[in-house]
Amino acid sequence: MDELVVEGEISSRIYTIRGKQVMLDRDLAELYQVETKYLKRQVQRNMNRFDEDDFMFVLDKNEFTNLRSQIGTTNFAKTRAMPFVFTEQGVYMLATVINSPVAVEISKSIMRTFTKLREFSKHYNALAKQLIEIDRKHDKQYKELKSALDALISESEVADMKKIGFLK
Repeated sequence: MDELVVEGEISSRIYTIRGKQVMLDRDLAELYQVETKYLKRQVQRNMNRFDEDDFMFVLDKNEFTNLRSQIGTTNFAKTRAMPFVFTEQGVYMLATVINSPVAVEISKSIMRTFTKLREFSKHYNALAKQLIEIDRKHDKQYKELKSALDALISESEVADMKKIGFLK
């Protein structure tokens, strides 16, 4: 499988829910080439591996509605039960319960993608801080320049008024 295609396909399936980057059960099932019900059954048989919130959680109705509006309602047309969502650690643990060659390889790609997204986020945050600092400096310089121009304009107006004879 082409690494770039897999990486792009994976990154487009990572969502931020409850402040965590997660993947949906149906997306993971598709990537692992298993049915979603099989994936869920394996998770339920091995719940001791999936700590609530750290590794996996079930969406509530509001989260599901918000997600449907972001992705598009046709993608969830057959969904009856609330989806399981898995954090990075949960995806790793999921590979241990699915335990197929495809699941192992896809899990490696998913781990690499999560790592690259984390690195990108660090660089993005550093860049955002630099831009804010530049904006502050320019804002300060702009205020100083405006103040100097206002002073020059005021002096110029006073000088013009003296020439005309309004001020003595």
